[in-house]
Amino acid sequence: MNSSQPACEAIVLFSGGQDSSVCLAWALERYGRVETVGFDYGQRHSVEMQARKVVRRAMAERFPQWAGRLGADHILEIRGFGAIADTAMTAERAFELTDKGLPSTYVPGRNLVFLTYAAALADRRGAEALVGGMCETDFSGYPDCRRESLDALERALNLGMAQDFRIETPLMRLTKAQTWALAKGLGGEALVSLILEESHTCYRGERGARHAWGYGCGDCPACELRAKGWDGWVEAGRPALAS
Repeated sequence: MNSSQPACEAIVLFSGGQDSSVCLAWALERYGRVETVGFDYGQRHSVEMQARKVVRRAMAERFPQWAGRLGADHILEIRGFGAIADTAMTAERAFELTDKGLPSTYVPGRNLVFLTYAAALADRRGAEALVGGMCETDFSGYPDCRRESLDALERALNLGMAQDFRIETPLMRLTKAQTWALAKGLGGEALVSLILEESHTCYRGERGARHAWGYGCGDCPACELRAKGWDGWVEAGRPALAS
C-alpha cells in the first residue's frame, strides 16, 4: 500500500530511537491515522523522552505528506514495572551478560508489557495495528523481540480483548544497515538526516559526542550496534530499501 491509499489507524511504540523513528515513518506512509505511545518505566536517563518530542515535531514539519496523519501522542507511566526489573536500563549497572546469558540491559517482558498497554490504548482509540521496532536480525538477545513471542502475544491480546489487532514489526528481518536503507527509501536523505541528528539510542544517555552515525557514548551495546549498521550501510553505497 502506498501513501495515496491510506488505511486504518495504527499506534506506534515510539521511544525516540533509531528503530522506532523508522517505524513511525513506515506507519505514516501506510496508515490514514497514526498515534504514538511512549513509556516512562524508570529509565536511567530522560534523554529519550525528550528526543521523541523532537523527532515527532520534525517528522510533521519536514514531511508535509505525513503531517496530517500524525495524531496524538500518549505517555504512559509504568515505573512500578521498571522497578521490578533491576537492570542496566533502570539502574547504574555494568553492561554485561547475566548468569542467564542475557544482556544486563534486558528488561524482562518489557516488549510484552508495552504491547499490552498499547493494545488497551488501541482498544479505546479505535486503532487496528500496533507497530513496534522489534528485530531478530540485529538484536541483543532479548527473547521478547522474537516474532514467535509476538505472534503468541498477538493471539492472547485478541482473545483477551475480543479484537483483531495486528502487531506489525517492519524491522523484524532487517539488519541495522538495512534499517538505515529503509529510512532512505521512506523519506530520502531528509529522513536519514532527521534520524541521524535527532533520534537517541545510547544507553548512557550521552548527547555530547557527535559521531558519523549520530550522538552517543560510542561504546555501549546500543551505540556499537548503531555504528556497525551505519558503517555497513555507508560501505554498501547508502542504497535505499523499498518501503
